[in-house]
Amino acid sequence: MTVLSPDPHRPQDCVLLRELRHRVDQGIASAIDLVSAAVVRAEGVEAKAALSDVVELLHAHAALHRALAMPQGGALHDAATYIRKLGRAMRQSLLDRMGIRLTFATEPLPLQSERCWRLGLIVHDLIVSAAKHAYFDARAGEIKVKLTRIGAVVNCVVLDNGSRLARADMGRERPISCDLARGLGGRIEHGFAAEFTSVVLSFYLSERERQANWSMATRRMRSQRPSAIGADPKVLRAHWAICCPPLTAWTRYETGLFKPHQNRSSRALA
Repeated sequence: MTVLSPDPHRPQDCVLLRELRHRVDQGIASAIDLVSAAVVRAEGVEAKAALSDVVELLHAHAALHRALAMPQGGALHDAATYIRKLGRAMRQSLLDRMGIRLTFATEPLPLQSERCWRLGLIVHDLIVSAAKHAYFDARAGEIKVKLTRIGAVVNCVVLDNGSRLARADMGRERPISCDLARGLGGRIEHGFAAEFTSVVLSFYLSERERQANWSMATRRMRSQRPSAIGADPKVLRAHWAICCPPLTAWTRYETGLFKPHQNRSSRALA
């Protein structure tokens, strides 16, 4: 399957993508209108309740479709805000009905609009995959998304407290996510144990994103430790390098649901 992604050198791609989104919006709206009319004509309390539930579900999927749209404009967008909004829509359209709890642990992360959008599409795909394929057994299902930055490297972890039967197929079941990760210049790795499954997306910030994150980190350090750090750029850079060292073993992350250094399988994206 081909991933639809606009080429900045081909403006017509953005036009086609917007037109496709508009047509999907119209299709969902038409379905809502038809089912809403059926609610009025239906006889019996149970029939009306069932059709009303379908209308509510369609509204939830319409909200999810809007949440998956690419952020507009040339400014940087906070990826944490974007994926949290996406998560709210996914709860209403899918996870709440499956009894699965979705939580986030994120920090502000300015990204360019298309790269923010790609990250959102990957997170959506990984959450849907976890919800559909994880075996929670008697446990209450939980999916956690953690978004962090270490220096110039972004780590996005999607993990669940379920287990999977077909471990060897974990990489092959997400071709779209792999293509999107390549577009970010990143890679995806998988981790698993008896009672958890995790997927880690790792990619480097662009130069523009590095500058924005550097400025944000500088402001944060000045507000937190103004007397100790001061305003000397050299001191700030040295402090930032200590707090955010280059990533040497990016698979060592805190998840809260499992201990690191479990059995892992990896899939590097060239």
